[in-house]
Amino acid sequence: MASLEAFADRTSYAPGEAVRIAAVITIEDGWHIQSNTPSFDYLIPTEIAFELPAGWPRPEVHYPDHVMWEFGFSEELLAVYEHETVVHADLDLPADAPAGAVDVSAELTYQACDDIQCLPPVTAEATVQLEIGASGEPTGHPAFDAPPAGSDGASAGAIGLFAALIPALLGGLILNGMPCVLPIVSLKLFGLAQASGRPRREITAGALMTTLGILVSFWVLAAATLLARSAGQAVGWGIQFQNPLFVTFLVLVLTLFTLNVWGLFEIQLPHAMTNRLGGGRSEGYSGHFFSGVFATLMATPCSAPFLGAAVGFALSQPGTTIVTVFTAVGVGLAAPYLLLAAVPNAVRMLPKPGEWMATLRGIMGFLIAGTTVWLLYVLAAQMDSARLAFVEIGLLVLALFIWLQGRAQRTAPRILERLGAVAAAVFVLVLANGAPALSGGGGSGPATQHVLNWVPFDPVQAETLAEEGRLVFVDVTADWCATCKVNERLVLETEETAALFTRYDVVAMQADWTNRDDGIARYLASFGRYGIPFYALYRPNQEPHVFSELLRKGRLEEAIRSSAGGEVAAQ
Repeated sequence: MASLEAFADRTSYAPGEAVRIAAVITIEDGWHIQSNTPSFDYLIPTEIAFELPAGWPRPEVHYPDHVMWEFGFSEELLAVYEHETVVHADLDLPADAPAGAVDVSAELTYQACDDIQCLPPVTAEATVQLEIGASGEPTGHPAFDAPPAGSDGASAGAIGLFAALIPALLGGLILNGMPCVLPIVSLKLFGLAQASGRPRREITAGALMTTLGILVSFWVLAAATLLARSAGQAVGWGIQFQNPLFVTFLVLVLTLFTLNVWGLFEIQLPHAMTNRLGGGRSEGYSGHFFSGVFATLMATPCSAPFLGAAVGFALSQPGTTIVTVFTAVGVGLAAPYLLLAAVPNAVRMLPKPGEWMATLRGIMGFLIAGTTVWLLYVLAAQMDSARLAFVEIGLLVLALFIWLQGRAQRTAPRILERLGAVAAAVFVLVLANGAPALSGGGGSGPATQHVLNWVPFDPVQAETLAEEGRLVFVDVTADWCATCKVNERLVLETEETAALFTRYDVVAMQADWTNRDDGIARYLASFGRYGIPFYALYRPNQEPHVFSELLRKGRLEEAIRSSAGGEVAAQ
């Protein structure tokens, strides 16, 4: 199931010189071998032992990073190696090593698994000859081109990490213009307009607190991703929206946000805390911080150009890389506030406060309410209609109690109405927590009328049709993915695209990732992607063409025309 070869990095070595050996493990298609750090104690780790002459120091062995793979016999992902993987070993020759040829044996112990079973552990052997004498030239073997993986993972993928930081920064910046984030950005602009004329120190501190809220949120997301991956769960950008409890919690938060913006209630803090957080009339440091938190939460169901590649790279790397890339995305999302902190006088470019601000406040409330309606649409695909109706009734009761407590003049009724609001919120969350898991869809797509004739998603059928000479367009979407819906509205579900697909006999496949579907998660991971939207065009005798997250009609048509060789399919 696996074979082993060993190579030296130089043609010969002088005594006392450093030696690097590359042990190349080639794994047959359809098989995986356990990682050197397997997911469970009862699994057999992959290990390589080197047999050296007496008196030589033990080599320092560097195992590569593993991938997480789901097998048919296990409900949890397992840490494995696949295809070809390289283990490096470093050692220093003894200063008194005699000249001549020395054979170094390497013995590989591994446990191979396919989708049905894991086999008993077996061994494979290889030998590499070290020539000791004068210092020689590098062998130039490609096994030494790959960056060696240290036990701490710090050196692995260093160049790839640097290349991923710029897309991460740009992707985070572009998220500010995505429909998921615009309502929260609008609310923040309202706060900035109010800050016009305030001391520079206050404006700078508010912008930095918003930045801190964004960065802390991304660090929490990175930590949650690492915990989920260590527990064998699928990871991806925005997949928390597959959890109806999380979506319902966000609906509650945005409902309260909307009522607050409309002036139905104010969050009253103790006087001492209000002064410490930034003063009674200002938004306060806590307000700036949590606006950054909510901007991050609303950004996660969106994808943007550059973001998919950066996050996809990070999620396949060690934990330090995930934290670094997520931090870069957070810095990109916080870039406007960092700019404001650096140039606080920029708030003077905003119109002066006046009556127009009351109108703007109301409009922003409607924008946030619209986001709440969108999240209820997401919930409609995650729970049955009766349960969703009770959730909506609970939200109305919550709003009613908040409205009543705002009108109450006496303390006792206000306390009772606040308790009623809390009870309504708990009722809504309990309903969401008890919602049975619905099917992920996985290809049937939404039960609405479409301009394109979508067929159920089947990656095997897509490859088969491409081998037969057909073009297959795959769309991975979800109800919670706002960018997906914009692309569908403006590009895919149009008469022009339908005519283009008909002209070139393109098969349209749609995968619905609204609810959890590990098969779709593995499909995305096979392309190095962990978020949506995702679009791929399967072509005869070519690798699938992967499109940008923001789909354009011109590029879609160009890809289809070139893949079809400019020829119209026979009708």
